[in-house]
Amino acid sequence: MSDIEELQRRITAAMDQVAFGLDKLGTGATGPDPETLQQLEDERTANAQLQERVRSLRTKSDAEIATLRAGLDEGDARMAQLDVELQRVRRANAQLSDACAALREANAEGVGDPHLINKAMLAELEALRAARAADVAEASTILSSLQPLVEAAKTPDAEGDA
Repeated sequence: MSDIEELQRRITAAMDQVAFGLDKLGTGATGPDPETLQQLEDERTANAQLQERVRSLRTKSDAEIATLRAGLDEGDARMAQLDVELQRVRRANAQLSDACAALREANAEGVGDPHLINKAMLAELEALRAARAADVAEASTILSSLQPLVEAAKTPDAEGDA
């Protein structure tokens, strides 16, 4: 960001010098001084180069911001998926608790109900599936967070050149 500010400062200074040169040219009775014209042309060239560099830096900055935003959006999506899976685990565990409570009540009464046993087993299976899905979502989130670090470790020369 300081590069952009420095370039803008230099462009402003160049424009001031151009304006000063034009004022000087307007007050002179004789024709324009060739040395002044050369300096003016040099300043215009420098100004054009600086403006191009500012444009280039802005384009690069915009691209980096877009990349960062895309990464942030991807992270948000992964966290949302993880939240969905954790909610599923909570619901399955609640169902499992209810089924186990019903089974305990049936056993306390001395009535073994096969329907309650099947219901408890289905709730337990759903809880296991939900826990597995939550583990996969959590591992995916962790891996996506570690991926940039692994890539950076593979190419240490890229940061040194930048």
